[in-house]
Amino acid sequence: MWQIIDIRQHCLYKSLRAGHSSICSSVQFIPWKPWEVISGGLDSKLVMWDFSKGRPNKIVNFGLPENNGNAGQCYNPAFVHAIAIPDADMLDKTNKICVVAKGDGVVDVINIESELNISRSKSTTKPLKGSQSTSKVNIRDAEMEILDQSGGKRLHLDYSVGGHTAAASCVAFSMFGERGKYLISGGNDKLVKVWDCSRFQGVQTSINNDLLIKNINLNKKVNWLCTTPTESENLVVCDTSKVVKVYSIS
Repeated sequence: MWQIIDIRQHCLYKSLRAGHSSICSSVQFIPWKPWEVISGGLDSKLVMWDFSKGRPNKIVNFGLPENNGNAGQCYNPAFVHAIAIPDADMLDKTNKICVVAKGDGVVDVINIESELNISRSKSTTKPLKGSQSTSKVNIRDAEMEILDQSGGKRLHLDYSVGGHTAAASCVAFSMFGERGKYLISGGNDKLVKVWDCSRFQGVQTSINNDLLIKNINLNKKVNWLCTTPTESENLVVCDTSKVVKVYSIS
């Protein structure tokens, strides 16, 4: 369970249950959906909530084989360590996406509208009690049609496109210059990776080596990172040492 607090009234607004079965590790509000929020947890689940109603709209379980984007990782669970959602003024570069840094080393780029449309499709195709059931084939066809109309399949930034070889621990959009131009991820492989968000749109598979534009090698595992909202294109990195480091993206 986790909670929404009204900071103006200094009181509990809503308790959200029935989403995660383990530690909730990350959460982000959706800027263009004022009553919705996304959380990730160490149960390998990503939950899209309508917190005005206190219930999930969609649950993506990365622990299931069909949602596993990294066949090269057999032992590291796909725990959700961090998520990032673009601000409203970044949508012309990023589309309406959610980026998920996972324990299997994959950084998943998910089209939020596609996922919610699939959920709505499933709810409308459920047969009424006593009526003839709809075939699984027809439901699957409807899901694929919605995916095609709303931006394509999920994008997996894994080792095949130069991604992380150990758990991805953090992810953030760039705040300098053209806000949202870059996606930056850090991991337990002691690497920071800079991805070009403008090349995400229209990509249907993970076989695209043009997405990664820069690697930064560190001596320690990456715990967290963010960028400065200035023209200097600086990246601030917190690793497992006692020193906070600043790098230049350019």
